[in-house]
Amino acid sequence: MKASLSLLLGAAALLGACANSGANYTPVLDGAPTPSYHADLRACQTLARDQRQLDHETMGAALLGAGLGAVLGEADAGGDALGGALVGAMAGGAASAADVADRREAMVIQCLRGRGHRVVG
Repeated sequence: MKASLSLLLGAAALLGACANSGANYTPVLDGAPTPSYHADLRACQTLARDQRQLDHETMGAALLGAGLGAVLGEADAGGDALGGALVGAMAGGAASAADVADRREAMVIQCLRGRGHRVVG
C-alpha cells in the first residue's frame, strides 16, 4: 500500500510539472522579430497558459483511466484494482497532458500569427 501511495504521488507530481509545458513554447520566426514580438509572445503564452479547461480535461482523463484500470486490475487473475487504477491514471493523465501541451503550443503559434508575426513553427 505504501508503494502504491508513493507511485500515485509521483504520478501527480509528474502531471503537475507538465501543466504549462506547451504554453512556454517559443516558436521559430521567418525573419527578424519585430519590436512588439517579445510583448506579443508573452501575451500569447499567457493566453495559452490560462486555458484551465485543458487542465480539467487532463484530470478527467486521469480519472477515467483510473476507473478503467481499476476494473481491469480487478478482473485480472491477481485482482489488484489499486495497481490497475494507478497505472490507468498515469496512462490517461500522461496521454492527455501531452495532447494539452500540443494544443497550448498551437495556441501560441496561432496567436502570434494573428498578431502579424511570421511564425514558421
